Amino acid sequence: MRKIIVCVLTCLVVACGSSKKVTENSSAKNVNTRQEVMVEPSKEALKEVKKAVTETKKDANSYLNETTLAYVEHYAPLAMDEMRKFKIPASITLAQGILESGSGKSQLSAKSNNHFGIKCHTGWKGAKVYHDDDAKGECFRKYQFPATSYQDHSLFLTTRFRYASLFRLKKDDYKAWAKGLKKAGYATDPKYPDKLISFIEKYELYKYDRMVLKGKIDTDHLTEKVEVAEIVKDFKEESKRRKKLNRKGVHTVKEDDTLYSISQKYGISIEEIKVLNNLDSNVIHQGDELKLRSDAKRDSYHIVEKKETLYSISKEYGVTVEELKQMNGLKDNTLSIGQELRVD
Repeated sequence: MRKIIVCVLTCLVVACGSSKKVTENSSAKNVNTRQEVMVEPSKEALKEVKKAVTETKKDANSYLNETTLAYVEHYAPLAMDEMRKFKIPASITLAQGILESGSGKSQLSAKSNNHFGIKCHTGWKGAKVYHDDDAKGECFRKYQFPATSYQDHSLFLTTRFRYASLFRLKKDDYKAWAKGLKKAGYATDPKYPDKLISFIEKYELYKYDRMVLKGKIDTDHLTEKVEVAEIVKDFKEESKRRKKLNRKGVHTVKEDDTLYSISQKYGISIEEIKVLNNLDSNVIHQGDELKLRSDAKRDSYHIVEKKETLYSISKEYGVTVEELKQMNGLKDNTLSIGQELRVD
């Protein structure tokens, strides 16, 4: 019988300061609505995952780490559930969890339940821990439960423009996703994609993508479902920063700009900006165009949004309607949402 316990937390401090011992990692908390959800995977999901892990052991032509196998067996149902909700391959989520948390045994994951190395970033109001990473004493997000980290990982990728290009990739193309994460600035390690791909192929994590895509397992084992839209709408602070980001995903450096001020404006770390723009130092110059997401274009283009017209777009960019039509070979004023228009 499926079980769910929903507890609305009165404040985040109480939740993060609880001394209650948790023996199951299948717990998740909506980090923005402060709602804590205890999830018990279905018996079918647990059975199928255990079967898949057993088959992986038999298929192995090389040494497989028992700790990593146990990690996969424990978290695969959760990764598949996240895949169904947010369209992020379970194989990628699991591989990142294995790599970033040392299969749940790293110092950072032990003190923060942060399995994906997600840093605090601008706007984070939850609990924090400080850990040496690319620099000494960097700020990382802290969670009460590991599963909350999985949920926040999904929200982190789906609510940031710089990862938008990933969601145009096929859900079973783990190689493209691994390379796309690096290109978007998720990690600074040049070998990051290769490491993810290695884990996926060695531990056959692609099996869990196939299970979801084929609908083999009903991983949606919550009796009370929290819709994606309901979760994302709580990201008010993130939305404010996203509105500041122009549709090209490019920032033109002004006289007083620094990488720090730009990172604060858009909620992107300095390191991520440097990775996206192949910068070796923090030196930038007035007039430079900095990419703020992996799919950004430095040419002047506009992506048509709901309720926009040629007239409203012409006013935004200081051109006439006729000039827009001429630049884009338009015969009339009809536009489609998502259409790409040249604006200069």
